Parts: sequence; C-alpha cells; structure tokens
Amino acid sequence: MLTLFETRGWHSLLVALMLSLGATALLSQPTWAQEEEVAVTEEVVAANEPADLGVGYALDNAMLFLAAVLVFFMQAGFAMVEAGFNSSKNAVNILFKNSMDICIGVLLYYAIGFGLMYPGSYGVDVEAHKYFAFGGFGLDGYEAAADRSFSPEVDWFFQAVFAATAATIVSGAVAGRMKVNAYLIYSAVLTAFVYPVSGFWKWGGGWLGQMGFADFAGSAVVHAVGGFAGLAGAIVLGPRIGRFVNGKSIPMPGHSMPIAALGVFILWFGWYGFNPGSQLAFHATSDIDATMHIAMTTTLAAGAGGIVATLLSWFMFGKPDLSMGLNGILGGLVGITACCDCMSNNMAIVVGTVAAGLVIAGVMLLDKLQIDDPVGAFPVHGMCGIWGCLAIGILPNSLTAGPEPSTSFGIQAIGTFSIVAWSFVTMMALFTVLKAVGVLRVSEAEEQKGLDVSEHGMQAYTGTPSYS
Repeated sequence: MLTLFETRGWHSLLVALMLSLGATALLSQPTWAQEEEVAVTEEVVAANEPADLGVGYALDNAMLFLAAVLVFFMQAGFAMVEAGFNSSKNAVNILFKNSMDICIGVLLYYAIGFGLMYPGSYGVDVEAHKYFAFGGFGLDGYEAAADRSFSPEVDWFFQAVFAATAATIVSGAVAGRMKVNAYLIYSAVLTAFVYPVSGFWKWGGGWLGQMGFADFAGSAVVHAVGGFAGLAGAIVLGPRIGRFVNGKSIPMPGHSMPIAALGVFILWFGWYGFNPGSQLAFHATSDIDATMHIAMTTTLAAGAGGIVATLLSWFMFGKPDLSMGLNGILGGLVGITACCDCMSNNMAIVVGTVAAGLVIAGVMLLDKLQIDDPVGAFPVHGMCGIWGCLAIGILPNSLTAGPEPSTSFGIQAIGTFSIVAWSFVTMMALFTVLKAVGVLRVSEAEEQKGLDVSEHGMQAYTGTPSYS
C-alpha cells in the first residue's frame, strides 16, 4: 500500500509539474507551437484570454486550499504542545478540547461567523457600517462576481481554520481545571462572535482596515485575541491546586517534552500556510516573490526566537531550558505574523529576538502575579501578538518607508489595543458569568483526580495507575 501510494504521489507530482510548465508557456508565449503557422489576430487573442484567466484562478484557489490544510494541521500542533506541557492525567481533556474547537469552529463560523467577518462579500456597504455588520447566514448570500479571485468555499475554508486557531490558543491557558461544558460555551462564543467582529474591523473592511492598520496574517487579529482570551480565563479560574503555595511559585512540569516538541515542529510547519498563504494570490511573478519572502522572514524570526530564548534561559537559570526554547520559536512565529510581508530579512531576525525576550519576561511576570498559564499561551500569543503589530511602527519596513507611509506607530497602537481590549473584556465577562452560575471550574477532588477521569471517564495512557 505504501509503495503504491508513493508511486501515485510521484506520478501526481510529475503530472502537476508538466501542467505547471504548460501553464507557464501558455501565459508567456504569444502563440502555441503548432504544425502550421497561424496568424495571430485580435480574435485569436481574445478567444484565448478566458483560458489564461482560468489557469490563474485555478492556481490561486489550489494554493489557498493547500495553505488552509496546513493551517488546519496546526490544530494537531496545539494539541501536542498543550498535552505535553501538562500532566498526563489531563491529556484526554486537552485533546478533547482541541478536537471540539475545530468541530464547533467550522460549524459556527459557517453559520454566522463568516457573515459577521466579511459582510462585504454579501453586498453590505462596509464603508457605512464600519464597526459592525452582518452579511447573512451560511454562504447562500455570498456574491461571487464573474471576475472573482476565489471560489466562495475556499474563501470560507481558509478563514474558518484561522478562527479555530484563535479559539484553541485558550485551551492551554486554562488546562487542568475548567469544566468541559464551560469550555464548549467559550469556544462557541469566540468563534461565532468575538473573533469575527474584531476580524471584520481589520480584514473585513471595518474601521481599522479603513484607517490603515496593518496586521498581515493575524498577530493581533488571531493570536492576541486568543492570548488575551486565555489570560481572562486564567485570571477568573484561578491557579491549579499547588501551583502557588505561600506566595511561592511551585513548578508543575509537563509529562512529555517529546510530545511538546513535536507539537512545536508541527506548528512551525503549519505556519507556512498561515503566513505565506495570507498573500492570497500566487500566479503572478510579484505574488510568488512576495510569498517566498514571507516564508523567509517567517523562518528567520522563528529561528531567532528559539535560539535567543534558549540562550537567555541558559544565562538566567544556569542551564538551557527546552520549554523556553520551544516557546521562543512560537513567540518568533507569532511576532512575525503581522509583519512578515513588510520586514526585511534582517529585521525579521530582530522581530524574533525581541519576541524571545517577551516570552521569558511574560512567563516571569505571570509567576509574580500568580496567574497560572500552564503552557505560556499569554506570553507567546498575547504579548508577542502585540509586539508583531507594534513592530511595524517601530522598526524600518516597507509600509512606513517613503514620504507617504501607509501606517504609523499611532495607528498600529490604536488597532492592536482595540483588538486585545475587545477580546479581553468580552471573555472576562463570559468567564465571570460562567463562574457565577457555578459551571466554570471542576471541584478540588475532580482536579486532583484529573480531568481525564472526572470529565471523560478514561485515561490517556493504558497501564498507568488509576486516578480514582
């Protein structure tokens, strides 16, 4: 079976390569190679234009679909990072939450989220409704123009996996103590309402997009939204039992660093759909050049984040800390997400370096404040998400260069803090209500037993001692 699969894979690759070469020739040559010479008339050129446009349309849609699949795969990365950084007695619970995030996310984002985030795709005048608008339910009202860039379905799919990513960030911050039903309520509210509204402000044509706020692939729109939602949840929940004793921080190491490291590598891999995919166009020379530059800056920022966080932890704690290095990689990826298109390669390294420092500073700050974030979701996604957007107003880049810059530090600050405030306030209110009605946190006995058994009635690893 494997040999057959590999053979088919090579055949498919060869066919795709041949089609690509043929498409390139079609787009670049004035005539086709034929047995007889054919005079090129205006009628011949006009007759062939739709075919040329069709090739570009197909390539853009295929590439965007592939990028969406890579972002979808990040769900597995988040699951592995969060499970590895937490106790084995909560692994099933974490995997369950990550599974439900994508299931709930795609359904609710289909039903109402996409209509809230992109009302302009349904014919709504976003210039007149720049703070809140609703295009319609599902995709039935989606106005697919004849000269559209994407099919409605691939447009929705790419955006839906981004929504699920924002939701699943919170899972790690509240691990080990939140009830399943409370988490499902949170996930539904964020993917159906909170994320789409602030996403509309920037990407859907709302007020932030109109004022020039820049966030290319979502340092604030996606990651900071999830990071600050996680912070709100961690504050309202309170720390895990035994995490802070008599004012002292008591480390609670995760049960599997190999699983956590695997998760980080999966996330880094998936980020090549997240950032380069956000170019949204791939068939022109300028488009593919931009896509490759984005991949380059993404790689450099991640590398800088990982090595600098490792060196800092080595200097501060006496030994290189793998968990800090892994979160440094993620911090670099989050930071460059907003500015991967406009930063030079050298500035991308600076973005990743600063992000690494923020990760370590953020972890230490949460310890001082006795806020329990088991995986460092807030330092990585919240703090580095803010940095990625503000960096556009601080570091030299193509958006602020020249006599007429498209944004400024002031615009970047307004946009960034508006988005994180929206996420933090709405999620703080939701978690507070859930706590007030008694459905937020499991009991002390259930927490000590482990959420795998108390919430799901199963264990992640067979052959381990019973938690009962």
